[in-house]
This record gives sequence, C-alpha cells and structure tokens, in this order.
Amino acid sequence: MQIFQLIEQTVKNPPIPHDPSKQSLKAWAMYCLRDRGFKVVYAEKADFAVETNRGEKFYFKVTNTTADLDNQFSWIVWDSTTKSASLVTDQS
Repeated sequence: MQIFQLIEQTVKNPPIPHDPSKQSLKAWAMYCLRDRGFKVVYAEKADFAVETNRGEKFYFKVTNTTADLDNQFSWIVWDSTTKSASLVTDQS
C-alpha cells in the first residue's frame, strides 16, 4: 500500500535526526510525519494514527525493540545500534 511506503521513506529519511536525549520516539515520529504533510491524530489504543483524506486511519505504535511486536498495529522501530528507524506494518 502506498501510504506505508511514504511513511517508511519518512522514518528512514527524517527531516531531523532522532535524539533520545531530546525527544521521545513517539514525539519524533509524530513530528516527522506531520512535517511531511501527514495528518497525525489521537488513537486510544495505539500511540497515534495517521488519517488519510478519505477518512481511513492507520494505527501505529513505537518501540525500541522488536521483541514485543504484534500484528494489531504497524510499528515504528528505533534501532539504537544503527541509529535508524524502520517500519513494520500490520500487513507484513
């Protein structure tokens, strides 16, 4: 799906680098997505959602480890070793 490709490009090539000492992973991810024009909205059971112009919502959580991923949400995963983020979709 094209939206996931765009989100993946955003987290792999962010407008600002993630600095864990300055901002949380969630705040960084939300900022990066908003900076690229995504509509980021509140989500009750996820960290946030991205809403399309057609009203579809895609739910995301953020984490620093791949150990606890589930298939209910898409995940933005921060790898502190490589200092990079990746996207794991709920459709994987």
